[in-house]
Amino acid sequence: MESVVTLSAKDAGELFTLQRAAYVTEAQAHEDLKLPPLVESLTEVTNELDKPEVDSFGLRDGAQRLVGAVRVRVLPANAQCAEVGRLVVAPDVQGRGLGSRLLELVEERVSEDITELKLFTGERSVGNLRLYSRFGYQETHRVPTSSGYALVYLSKRLR
Repeated sequence: MESVVTLSAKDAGELFTLQRAAYVTEAQAHEDLKLPPLVESLTEVTNELDKPEVDSFGLRDGAQRLVGAVRVRVLPANAQCAEVGRLVVAPDVQGRGLGSRLLELVEERVSEDITELKLFTGERSVGNLRLYSRFGYQETHRVPTSSGYALVYLSKRLR
């Protein structure tokens, strides 16, 4: 069973590596090697983990390797809404329910003041879209990118 850990700047290097590995398949599916998670620098990841409005946590396996992670940001314009981002699972352990576990943890960990969760993914991320739908996220809109695919925005009401 994986243990839940809060991530901080000291975990940035490991998270950076996990993020890059996890997003390769997304880049291939969308034919876009410039996806933001792939071009985000180690410094940017470190800075993100230091922000007080961002709750970053992950899952470590028995060997203490970081195998999954997610970031949740309370949106400044609306303290009742949080954005779920950079949900990643190591490629060699995908399909074992870790993405589902991370989404469950998001809902367990957000403040009771949060009434809505938002996230987005690429339209060709069929597995992600299926997962989010299973968890009650509904599509709100799509935004075309200059790379020839759309970003799908979804939200979920809580409480």
